[in-house]
Amino acid sequence: MKSFGSSDVFIKGNEVTWETVGEGVKRQIMGYDDKIMLVHVKFKKGSEGPIHDHHHSQVTYVQSGEFEVSINGEKKILKGGDCFYIPPHAPHGAICLEDGVLIDVFSPIREDFM
Repeated sequence: MKSFGSSDVFIKGNEVTWETVGEGVKRQIMGYDDKIMLVHVKFKKGSEGPIHDHHHSQVTYVQSGEFEVSINGEKKILKGGDCFYIPPHAPHGAICLEDGVLIDVFSPIREDFM
């Protein structure tokens, strides 16, 4: 695996660039090293994180909003304060039902985001 080093020790959100990654979806890559990564993702109502899978373990905290989350074909409605875990290779996606923010944590780092 290629080494991407690590992020700064202290990261100020207002100094990190937002990247548009889909219709109504933006992300900020926050803290990371080769083993772990935290990503801040904003969704507008109606936007989607399409069904996909990857070899990374993922834990996502719903900071705000409301999302219909699908993991391995099972769907749940989750709101601010909720969380979900996605095992490696599990097909998953989300539809934003109310403007919101997700905090994604990946292990190892998402090389494709760098």
